[in-house]
Amino acid sequence: MDLSTLAAELAPLNLRSCLISRQGEMIFEHYRDRHAALEIAKTNSCTKSILSALLCIAMDRKLLPQTDTTIGAFFPQVATNRNPRVRDITLWHLLTMTAGFDWTEFGGQNSFPRMTRSPDWVEFVLEQPFRDSPGIKMEYNSGISQLLSAILVQAAGMPVARFAELNLFGPLGIESYKWERDPQGIHTGGFGLWLRPSDMLKFGQLFLHQGTWENEQLISRDLALQSVQPAISVDAPRRGFYAWHWWADSYGGKRDHSPASSFDYFYARGFGGQFIHVIPALETVVVLTDDKAKKAQFPGDVFRQFIAPLLLRF
Repeated sequence: MDLSTLAAELAPLNLRSCLISRQGEMIFEHYRDRHAALEIAKTNSCTKSILSALLCIAMDRKLLPQTDTTIGAFFPQVATNRNPRVRDITLWHLLTMTAGFDWTEFGGQNSFPRMTRSPDWVEFVLEQPFRDSPGIKMEYNSGISQLLSAILVQAAGMPVARFAELNLFGPLGIESYKWERDPQGIHTGGFGLWLRPSDMLKFGQLFLHQGTWENEQLISRDLALQSVQPAISVDAPRRGFYAWHWWADSYGGKRDHSPASSFDYFYARGFGGQFIHVIPALETVVVLTDDKAKKAQFPGDVFRQFIAPLLLRF
């Protein structure tokens, strides 16, 4: 990989950070300034993938039941909900965002901003009307992530952030973070986690190694793999597939093509240019972060346009 070429191509984009590790070695490290390396910043919806990992840990420890369990086990109020379809929603539907709610994250109904202005986010989500039956279609929905965060609180018997400290952040050596909460004090499941770029890289490396970190199996191999497997296709303009609060796609050809000409990857994605890309066949993790106003951001896909072509030639 001609890293000097990459540095020159990324310079006009003025990213907050770009980190690339291969086989556990940092091969490219860029920060806009020295503060970006040390300061925590919003990961936005990358929070969803962190939450997914915590849910996998809870499943490993038998704190959570099978994914075909319906949400009435956690929210008994759905028994009297005016829409009976809510009682058919399972943990799997929540993890894959296929619950069926009529939800427009931004635009249209502006469901996400309405949720954040409501006095009880969980109740707001559970009372939303339906567009589809559960399991039919993926509809991006940060409210679903809040339901999962509330479920984890019940299962673990402690705040989500504390569960993370004990079972994920601590083992990974993540010491600096901030995590926002909803009006009931539940940590935000779909956004609101602040991390350093280097700690985002550690998280990606954990999944590159199928749940193993420094010879310790933090997440079972089976669940680490299952949680990032394509579960349902997504509609344009989004690409690829959705997994358990992860995205999955391929570059350079059809999925499962020869690694010499293409590769599959999965990634965490946050609004405003926050990404953790994991490319198993190339033993590579790529972290991208940005903090510029929307109009000042690069309008394309930085990973696919600038980094992925170089990875195939390295």
